[in-house]
Amino acid sequence: MRAEQRAGRLGVGTIGAGRVGAVLASALAGAGHALTGVAAVSEASRERAAAMLPAVPVLRIPEIVERSELVLLAVPADELPELVEGLAAAGVWRPGQLVVHTAARYGVGVLTPALRAGAIPLAIHPAMSFTGTSMDLARLAGTWFAVTAPAPVLPIAQALVVEMGGEPFVVAEADRAAYAEAIDTAVSFSTAIVDQATGLLEGIGVARAGAVLAPLVRSSVENALARHDRGPLPDGASTIDEAGIDRPLGGGE
Repeated sequence: MRAEQRAGRLGVGTIGAGRVGAVLASALAGAGHALTGVAAVSEASRERAAAMLPAVPVLRIPEIVERSELVLLAVPADELPELVEGLAAAGVWRPGQLVVHTAARYGVGVLTPALRAGAIPLAIHPAMSFTGTSMDLARLAGTWFAVTAPAPVLPIAQALVVEMGGEPFVVAEADRAAYAEAIDTAVSFSTAIVDQATGLLEGIGVARAGAVLAPLVRSSVENALARHDRGPLPDGASTIDEAGIDRPLGGGE
């Protein structure tokens, strides 16, 4: 399937109204896609769906899949394999349907049950920490997304990322575990260090310890990242313009 065949607007169903799912669904709606429904189980998810996806119906998962040309699976990684397999066993997946998951650790192999039913598997992970609020929509601009997909449909995954304001780069199926470890390390380490440092300042009576440390932490992180931001762009990094032409990022006509 060529990328230009998918250039039109899609009916997007979202399974999982957590911090990531609600924001990405909202970003896709902002790009002109139609939101067909959202699955939200917990009270927090329902509240988030109401705030981020107003007027989008909360539906049962099989009904969302049935209504949608693109199904966004934004569920915890541990739940993803069972969900995909269960929907396959129920005969819910449809031929030609785009199935996109957002788990860092998995490529498209986890979507094999949907692929067997004729669906098109895509793995898209934004390298960003989400709050689940409208604040994240602005943060998506310039955020790098790891994309994994079969070669013939890789441009579709890249195009979806660009529509959401992100920058796509390709991570091979075999490298997803290492990618996920890098993401987990960055998040866990930075969170732990900030918590420890602010705790020390609060312990000596410093008010607003987070605000005091913010310029230091940001500049230190930026300096550290700059040391590793030289050389060519990540493999497969590209942007797709309105004409459907795949162009390299980083300048040039």
